[in-house]
Amino acid sequence: MMGMLPLKMPPMPIPIYEHHITVLSSDIDENDHANNVCYLRWMNEAAIAHSAENGWTAQRYVVLGASWFARKHTIEYLAPSFEGDKLVVRTGVSDWQSIRSTRTYRFVRMSDDKVIAKAETLWVFVNLSTGKPTRLPKEVAEAFVLVDATEI
Repeated sequence: MMGMLPLKMPPMPIPIYEHHITVLSSDIDENDHANNVCYLRWMNEAAIAHSAENGWTAQRYVVLGASWFARKHTIEYLAPSFEGDKLVVRTGVSDWQSIRSTRTYRFVRMSDDKVIAKAETLWVFVNLSTGKPTRLPKEVAEAFVLVDATEI
């Protein structure tokens, strides 16, 4: 139709997201390296940022009436990180089920490209009104590309 603007196509989903962080002095524990709790926080931050980049912000989940809740975290520490280290947390969705997904993470120290930790989170999609798991809507599933965990 003349005079009408074309529909804006949604952006292509980002399969593997890279979340950049710098290890702060407040992240350092009594063993002089980043505390294990920091890795869990960084995983959560990376997951939230990846979801938002693919169009699903926390606010959008609230409007939908459902959101992701962590069921299980697994972290394998391979090398320590220290104050000032610049890290990349690579993350992507490596498995989908009707009510859950697995998100895989790789922590890479930028100075030497060393993988310092590997992790996974099993997320469950939960109805915010009932508190019970609910089926993943098509529009949420379509916002993410399933990736092989070894590619992350």
